[in-house]
Amino acid sequence: MKFFVDTAEIDAIAELNATGMVDGVTTNPSLIKKSGRDILEVTKEICDLVDGPVSAEVVSTEADAMIAEGRKLVEIADNIAVKVPLTWDGLKACKALTDDGHKVNVTLCFSANQALLAAKAGATFISPFIGRLDDINLDGMDLIADIRQVYDNYGFETEILAASVRTVNHATQCALVGADVMTAPPAVIKSMINHPLTDKGLDAFLADIKDAGIKIL
Repeated sequence: MKFFVDTAEIDAIAELNATGMVDGVTTNPSLIKKSGRDILEVTKEICDLVDGPVSAEVVSTEADAMIAEGRKLVEIADNIAVKVPLTWDGLKACKALTDDGHKVNVTLCFSANQALLAAKAGATFISPFIGRLDDINLDGMDLIADIRQVYDNYGFETEILAASVRTVNHATQCALVGADVMTAPPAVIKSMINHPLTDKGLDAFLADIKDAGIKIL
């Protein structure tokens, strides 16, 4: 499973990228606002930093405007994936931009039917929102599993990009159910390394090293 980082914070991306844990980046208007940076400027900096796809979201809701914005965004770098909402206008924009040869991430997916439409429109990525479904007492992983089955049934190449990932358990479940990509905030990805038995074992090793005076260099 590929890891995308869901942030527009350059330092956080760079830290994880140095460990080989970044296969791409996702941004949205809320994350851009949080960064306090100009959308074109910060997106260009992210694209220069990572090799994988960088999702940059349009801000219009009408198809022709989304297409124009998407064509502007892809001028930033070759690894831009234009992010459009899962509406009929968004799907029209997806089809046009895909036909142009650009990567498209269709976001705000909450049903397998929506995911099927996005795949038919040629989406590179479909972004089902796990956490937001959990918020209304639905199991977001059921949606990932449903989309996985539908896409596998018909050989769709659209990648399932699990979004709204909030916990390390979400990360595990995404991998088990077969998501192609998980996008998560840096804190969630970094927390995946944590386990109390690892900490306990390391403490014991360090104590023995100290007692025995062991040195390598």
